[in-house]
Amino acid sequence: MIPIDRWRPSAGLTLEPNALVAAMETSANLALTAGPGAGKTEMLAQRADFLLQTGQCRYPRRILAIAFKVDAARNLKARVRRRCGPELTARLDSHTFHAFAKRLIDRFRPVLKGRDALNADYSIGTNRVQGESITFGDLVPLAQTIINLSVIARNAVQQTYSHVLLDEFQDCTSDQYQLIKACFLGSPAILTAVGDTKQSIMGWAGALEGIFETFAHDFDARPLNLYQSFRSAPRLRRMQNAMIRVMDPPAASEDAELQGDEGTITVLQYATDEEEAEGLTTRVRAMIADSGLPASEIAILVSREQKFFCQRLMAAMDAANVPYREEDSTQDLASEPVAQLIVDFLLVVCGRRETAAHSRLLEQIVFSYGFDAEHEYQQRSRWSRLIADTRARIASREIDLSSERDLTDVAHTVIVAVGRDRIVEMSSDYAQGNRLDQLIADTIAKARALLVHPGDPTLALSRFSGDEGVRIMSIHKSKGLEFEAVIVLGVENEMFWSGIAKERSVYFVSISRARTHLLLTYCGQRARPPDFPRPRWDMARTPHLEFLGYAAAAASNNAA
Repeated sequence: MIPIDRWRPSAGLTLEPNALVAAMETSANLALTAGPGAGKTEMLAQRADFLLQTGQCRYPRRILAIAFKVDAARNLKARVRRRCGPELTARLDSHTFHAFAKRLIDRFRPVLKGRDALNADYSIGTNRVQGESITFGDLVPLAQTIINLSVIARNAVQQTYSHVLLDEFQDCTSDQYQLIKACFLGSPAILTAVGDTKQSIMGWAGALEGIFETFAHDFDARPLNLYQSFRSAPRLRRMQNAMIRVMDPPAASEDAELQGDEGTITVLQYATDEEEAEGLTTRVRAMIADSGLPASEIAILVSREQKFFCQRLMAAMDAANVPYREEDSTQDLASEPVAQLIVDFLLVVCGRRETAAHSRLLEQIVFSYGFDAEHEYQQRSRWSRLIADTRARIASREIDLSSERDLTDVAHTVIVAVGRDRIVEMSSDYAQGNRLDQLIADTIAKARALLVHPGDPTLALSRFSGDEGVRIMSIHKSKGLEFEAVIVLGVENEMFWSGIAKERSVYFVSISRARTHLLLTYCGQRARPPDFPRPRWDMARTPHLEFLGYAAAAASNNAA
């Protein structure tokens, strides 16, 4: 155990003053609002590290972390595990709201009576059938019903968790917030809610207005603001700070806090988008070949519709054999948890050095469920046996992954081993109609299309998972992600044409994704893509002088 006054942020990070205060708070509830790139998840990981390392969360009490997406819940647990190790991290339960609600229902199901009563073998489906099936949308309200009706259930939750971490809290719906209140209002638990009120993207799901004000009032929470990025080198942070001075002047840092020459910012001017495509392809190849930067640590961001604006660039990268993956904001199969599960298993059984895939696989099927040490060991052993057996069958050619039948058998073996109910918990979409079955079929078809060709199967599957490719995506899609190098394509008035305050926020998201290298491009002309669906297309382009101008603030180590 570490004394409080000797605890320091792990991984060599220097936290801004408000972030350090939040990480080390011992008695007050906190309502933290943070700008894009301010390291909200990292702050929560540091707070969990502080609570566990200093004994503020005393054994056998636990920390409950709730996120809105499965990958975010796993990301937080993975970060804490890297800082605390497996033993302390076993006392962190990191779930989505729906996963937390289902655990309450499974444990205290007998509390539900009448039309809400459920059989022990109830399922989650598209329709509600009394006693037999509920919908995904029923999970949170039924869990709230249990807590409201049962003093035993409420006490059990309150005695289990001494601290609660709520990520992306701006997207909390009314039902979800009522569940939090039912579980913890008036209890000794200390709650930390973190989110970005300027970055709420789930209004369609019923997100509350003024949720932070409501939370601060109900839980007497102390409000704090976070702005500075954990991830970026000093030169990049100075550019971000120049934007903060415009967007929210009181939140800007002092120049003395942002000293250092680390990081690069490059502004690239091209006459045409064809020149831009060739120039960027050459630069990306050099980053990968000469600088040793993994392709997956490079992102190319565009303000909108990358399908059209990046056509020439993707053609040039294809011609130069530069690996990339275009992120489709509406149907990105590779980012689906069930697809990642299947592909990561295939990567692990095809090759013995797929450490990234193996880590993701264990996080998805073992570490994210909060098993105690004994059960965690049992689960790891079970999966190790399955992996070893499948590898042996592939080596003996009993399994041919280029065969649709064999590939389907392997995929369904993974689904059965995990359990369909647990897979349904990974995404709210999976409980709707045949969505899960369709995604499984699509994943098998995509994997087979890659594996039928001769060559290294792990390299082919890595293209699917994105481990080996440059990421091409919209700025909106990049929220929550970070990369060693970021290229913002088309910093032009014709690309950022909406209201200036909104576009500043979008642009700030893009530049704050980069840790070390930031490249900004603009062209004099962009040819209209042949399949562009709307009548207007501006061929002549003009640089966005305000957005490009912020780069100048980063040039000096003594910015005024």
